[in-house]
Amino acid sequence: MTDGPLIVQSDKTLLLEVDHPLADDARTSIAPFAELERAPEHVHTYRVTPLALWNARAAGHDAEQVVDALVRFSRYPVPQPLLVDVVDTMSRFGRLVLSNNPAHGLVLSTNDRAVLEEVLRNKKIAPMFGARIDDDTVVVHPSERGRLKQLLLKVGWPAEDHAGYVDGEAHPIELDENGWKLRDYQRLAAQAFWAGGSGVVVLPCGAGKTLVGAAAMAEAQATTLILVTNTVAGRQWKRELIARTSLTEEEIGEYSGERKEIRPVTIATYQVITRKSKGEYKHLELFDSRDWGLIVYDEVHLLPAPVFRMTADLQSRRRLGLTATLVREDGQEGDVFSLIGPKRYDVPWRDIEAQGWIAPAECTEVRVTLTDNERLQYATAEPEERYKLCSTARTKIPVVRRVLDQHPDEPALVIGAYLDQLDELGEELDAPVIKGSTKNKEREELFDKFRRGELRTLVVSKVANFSIDLPEASVAIQVSGTFGSRQEEAQRLGRILRPKGDGRQAHFYSVVARDTLDTEYAAHRQRFLAEQGYAYKIVDADDLVG
Repeated sequence: MTDGPLIVQSDKTLLLEVDHPLADDARTSIAPFAELERAPEHVHTYRVTPLALWNARAAGHDAEQVVDALVRFSRYPVPQPLLVDVVDTMSRFGRLVLSNNPAHGLVLSTNDRAVLEEVLRNKKIAPMFGARIDDDTVVVHPSERGRLKQLLLKVGWPAEDHAGYVDGEAHPIELDENGWKLRDYQRLAAQAFWAGGSGVVVLPCGAGKTLVGAAAMAEAQATTLILVTNTVAGRQWKRELIARTSLTEEEIGEYSGERKEIRPVTIATYQVITRKSKGEYKHLELFDSRDWGLIVYDEVHLLPAPVFRMTADLQSRRRLGLTATLVREDGQEGDVFSLIGPKRYDVPWRDIEAQGWIAPAECTEVRVTLTDNERLQYATAEPEERYKLCSTARTKIPVVRRVLDQHPDEPALVIGAYLDQLDELGEELDAPVIKGSTKNKEREELFDKFRRGELRTLVVSKVANFSIDLPEASVAIQVSGTFGSRQEEAQRLGRILRPKGDGRQAHFYSVVARDTLDTEYAAHRQRFLAEQGYAYKIVDADDLVG
């Protein structure tokens, strides 16, 4: 028994003592196979889940490594049933294997006949099979490759997919490393993805996920479809690809609400692909419009459900998901695993910060006391109105101004979820507001002015959560959010993590109304960042010097 930082409990929860000298080492060791559930000040609670164990297995970690990490950092003897369960759960991955048989096409085979018998008798799964070739092998209808993987995951027998990929239409793409070089972790991420053929790369915002995509494209040497969150993000991809690869402007098409260009590399928005007309998804044919060799899903944690359904039919294409967090607020992490692929590469944010590739960040929660009138309004409001009332309280506006006064010369983003609140802030701070209704041309002009230092403060809605490159932004003030969304918190911090030219620190503020739902949701939102090693300090708004 050692004085380790971890208490491992038989219900598969892990308690990590944050102030222990080995806490960071333990966090890094358990991150591949445990998910953070709660993160108060001193003890963080993780849970070992089957999906996390299967992700670890797919990324090359074996049960021995998981057991070793638990035993090495545990303060007390690890419950023996938990260790047995870890070994058993991880061994379930890959007992069923999808592969291509020269004579029969797509087949499912097993090294454990009882498992195959079990799934053959499942009423939902059975119709996906064709003839039984032998005791251990059965033909799979090729169109069911994705849906079969989804259902096998749900019944606890995740299949390892060795069926391979079509190369797609060849198209020459080279990295142009003139004046820059792929960072080691970017190269490793691209290699890990390529070795698996499909899957997800998890890197912090500002760590250059686009370049991992470019490196994967250079490996594929094929036509590529890139799916992004919005048009501004798509145009950033285009600029980066033109600057960092051999691709020219003519080779890259934009498929958005404004343009419908299909070229060897086509960048499409999730929004246009999921737009319905007369009850049908008219633009899903984009997936079949060329013989794509690679499909890249930017911000894969935001992938809309209709695209999941389409992705089930794309299993013969190489698929790369890029994200800063695999947390999905809709709980569909299992669909990402089965349809895009397992996590292939992940690196803790603080590791990349230590290497100097993202800016160090200080996270502060500023607690605001509502006025008597605001408290009364909140207390008497209908339950569904309460969160909006407390998160948009006017009391927050002078606090935002005081925070900005503490950073007079630093480029700052004020971020919120409610448009009337943002308009009010824009007026009070004499700052432009960017929201969903802001035309793309105007957005890009304002972002450019901000980058050049002509604008010090921008007020932005959730349109700026994703894929917006504002390297010099060093202060973010969050006034309201999408309830307790952890993925949004990660994205918002990511806006200010680009390394600064002068090496200065980034500051992330969350302005929260005390004694309300705002405080509860803030605690939930902060879980993901705590998992990455960021500690929030809490200050009272009255203690801020304006």
